[in-house]
Formats: sequence, C-alpha cells, structure tokens
Amino acid sequence: MAKDKNSDDFIGPIRRLLVGLIVIALMLLFLVWRIDSPRVERFRAAAIDKVVPSFDWAMAPITGMADLVTDFQSYQQLSAQNQDLRRELQQMKAWKEAALQLEQENAKLLGLNNVQLDPELTYVTGVVIADSGSPFRQSVLVNVGARDGIIDGWPTMDGIGLVGRIAGVGQETSRVMLLSDTSSRIPVTIQPSGQKAILAGDNTLNPPLEFLEDPAMIRPGDRVVSSGDGGVFPADLLVGQAALDGNGRLRVRLAADYQRLEFLRVLRAQPHEVINDPGDLLAPEAEFFGPAAPTTIGAVDG
Repeated sequence: MAKDKNSDDFIGPIRRLLVGLIVIALMLLFLVWRIDSPRVERFRAAAIDKVVPSFDWAMAPITGMADLVTDFQSYQQLSAQNQDLRRELQQMKAWKEAALQLEQENAKLLGLNNVQLDPELTYVTGVVIADSGSPFRQSVLVNVGARDGIIDGWPTMDGIGLVGRIAGVGQETSRVMLLSDTSSRIPVTIQPSGQKAILAGDNTLNPPLEFLEDPAMIRPGDRVVSSGDGGVFPADLLVGQAALDGNGRLRVRLAADYQRLEFLRVLRAQPHEVINDPGDLLAPEAEFFGPAAPTTIGAVDG
C-alpha cells in the first residue's frame, strides 16, 4: 500500500506538469499563428513545409477510405448503366426482329400485288458548304445546282429524315430552306392516327404542329411523315416524332440531325399530273359502244 501511495504522489505532479506544458505549447502555437508579421509568416511556412509532409502516413488510411467510397459509388453507377444498356439491347433485338418481319412481309405484299415503285424518285447527293449564320433564317448551301439538274422546290434529306426543300438554285450551288425556318410550311400526316396537320417552322429544332383536326388522338412518339398534299413533297417521307413541350403544345422532334448536316440528298420529285376533271379520264361513250348507226328517213312508197 505504501508503494501505491508513493507512486500516486509521484505520477500526479508529473501529469499536472505535462498538462501545463501542453496548454502552454498550444497557447504559444495559437499566438504564433495569430501574429501578423513577415518573419513569423516565414516561420509558419517553414514549419508547415517541415511537419505536414511527415503526416502523409497518418492521412493514408483516410485517403484510402475516401478513394474506396468513390470507387464504390462509381461501381454502382457503372452497374446501373450496364443494366440500362442490357435492357436497351434487348429492346433493340426485339425491334430488329420486328423490322425484319415487316421487311419480309412488305416484300411479299409488293410481290403479290405487283406494285410498281416510282422510278423517278432518285436523288443527287451534295455537300453542305455553308449555313445562313442568321438567327432569323434557317438555311444551308449545298454544292449542287442547275448544272446537276436541281429544280426549285425539290425536297432534301440527310439520309434519315426530311431536312427541307430547295429554295433557290444557282448554276453550281443551291439554297436549302430548313424545316425549322419561319417561312417553312409543309403538310404532314401523324401515324397511326392518320391526322393531318401543318408543320410550321419557328427557328427551333422542334417546330410545332398547327391546324390539327383532333389533337386528342395524337400521342407523344407518334410517327410524323410528309402527307404529299399540295404536291409540295412526295408522301411518306420521314419527318420525325410527335412530342409535347412544357406548355402542352404538340411539336415534332425532327429525325434529321441538324447539328451535323454534312451531306444532303436532293430528291428528284417529279410533279404529278394534275387532274381537274376526273370525268376526262373516262373514254367517250362512242369508244365503248361503237359509232352510232346513221338514221335515214326514207319515203314510203305506196
């Protein structure tokens, strides 16, 4: 018991001395850190350069844990993206199979019905050499013109969707007015409802649909194609998909990639025969029944 009492009497003053020294050192460190002097600032910088690098080993576990958490979050994001890609791949496979079946069915129907496709609907490919560069006019220039047989009004496509129509022909170049131009108005059909509308450009990449017969029958994602009305464009050229904007207005998400217009196809859309009187298509009655027999009135003898 005497030894324990002597050890307590010896440890107590040392403990108090150490606590006092730590408090004094912290106070000195606080004062040094608060003194605004160039010499003290140099001392602080030297102390930091000397002490901080030696604490890298102490920060290694914390840094490792932070990196582990970041890697785990990245792994979760990659896993979610991988699942999304797998689902999209399954959908693409289903769509591919459906497209192949439709293609085979279409080929069979065309063969059975002996359908004659329009041989005049060919195209000339041109390179986009410049755009309008104006917020009030949406148009581009292509390096094909009158020397290539281009005619004003012909439709242009980028290989996927309708881009616009020829609105000015030079000898070697032509101007293409895009569907987004405020002067552009084309008749379209929304499938599968068959609703007719006018696609009106408004200098945006998603022009609105106007003069709809029944907007309630249109759903976002419906296919929008050219109707062929008025002889402006051939029918069934892909324009885009129907969509709703923030105000609930129906617009069209254009299929053509307007951000990367490099090559355009100018379709040779030959004008169709205008029929004003369908009765003229029928042959005269004499051709069906033969020439009328002449009637003669003779005198009756008697």
